[in-house]
Amino acid sequence: MTPADLTHAGGVVYRQRDALEVLIVRAKPRPHDWVLPKGHIEPGETPEQCARREVQEEAGVDADTGVMLGVDRYVRGRGNVVVAFFLMRYVGDVTAAEARETRWVSFDEAANYVRFEFLRSVITAAHETLQRS
Repeated sequence: MTPADLTHAGGVVYRQRDALEVLIVRAKPRPHDWVLPKGHIEPGETPEQCARREVQEEAGVDADTGVMLGVDRYVRGRGNVVVAFFLMRYVGDVTAAEARETRWVSFDEAANYVRFEFLRSVITAAHETLQRS
């Protein structure tokens, strides 16, 4: 797969406070599940740039983009969606473009919030990557 095959990008954003935390956001469409920030790759934009922009717009967080953790594929409407998720290190807060509810939770707690299996697996991959470094 090449970056040209990707339609969307997003991130597993982490920060270190008292414990290691991961960022989750409420999805736009009902039932507003807890998800990871992601969005459509704009023309001329790399997947990494898209992930950073989407995290800023949806969560009001700036984050550095690291390694790709995984790719999800699904059909929405009449189109195929191919999403790359990146490990992203929290840098700071910025003004969000969207009014989404956000939450920082432990990696263990994230599994209780996120209902989509692929998202749980990419959060686990992020946690494992961080534990190895």
